[in-house]
Amino acid sequence: MSTVLFREVPVSSPVHSLWAGTKIIGAFLISVVLMFLPSWPVLGLMVVFLIAIGVMARLPLSTLPRLPWWFWAAIGIGALLNVPVGSESVLRYTNVTVFGLILLASSFLIAWTTPMGDIAPALAKLGAPLRRFRVPVDEWAVVIALTLRGLPLLMDEIRVLRAARRLRPKDGLLTRAADNPLVDILTAAMAVSSRRATELGEAISARGGTGQLTARPSAPGRNDAIALTIVIAVCLGAVVLDLLA
Repeated sequence: MSTVLFREVPVSSPVHSLWAGTKIIGAFLISVVLMFLPSWPVLGLMVVFLIAIGVMARLPLSTLPRLPWWFWAAIGIGALLNVPVGSESVLRYTNVTVFGLILLASSFLIAWTTPMGDIAPALAKLGAPLRRFRVPVDEWAVVIALTLRGLPLLMDEIRVLRAARRLRPKDGLLTRAADNPLVDILTAAMAVSSRRATELGEAISARGGTGQLTARPSAPGRNDAIALTIVIAVCLGAVVLDLLA
């Protein structure tokens, strides 16, 4: 899977200029509607809406992920397991699968159109009311932002480790654990992740600590109000469409 899933696509578009919090709220509203109204008409409407957002964001087709074969094989096996139960079970399974893919697509759209540095301030601002209940909003926002920022690095490291293992000459002295590619790669990935985490922590400390990650000015504007209005209209349209179906 390409690491572009977790990185901003550097193009200029109205979607890119929106506040990160607006996109998060929009994805949340879509997920709520799909959670309570996962009918086929509603799923189709949301697919069309997300495609329209992608076109408006000027995302090239190369942005779309090339999912590995085992992903589609797992989905196919799941469908086959539901065949003996009946066609209704297969349709329900397909419905849930499409539902999950739509949620993933909405999350990916946020990552493709939002700088990672804008995520933490937006989450901190959205969660500001929870501070009254002594909820560590800033700390949670920092953890989520650092996780999203670290995923592409981890995937790059795993790709390099896999390539290096394939090039490693084989001999008869390797241990049984080393013969297992999964154990070998996971062990190396944990070591590399620990080193990366140390370097990242030192860099954050040198720049003033984690508080600087959420202190960046972040606020919605007029275009964000328009965007949220469109999302709410689509969600209300989905409710009406479900009632008429």
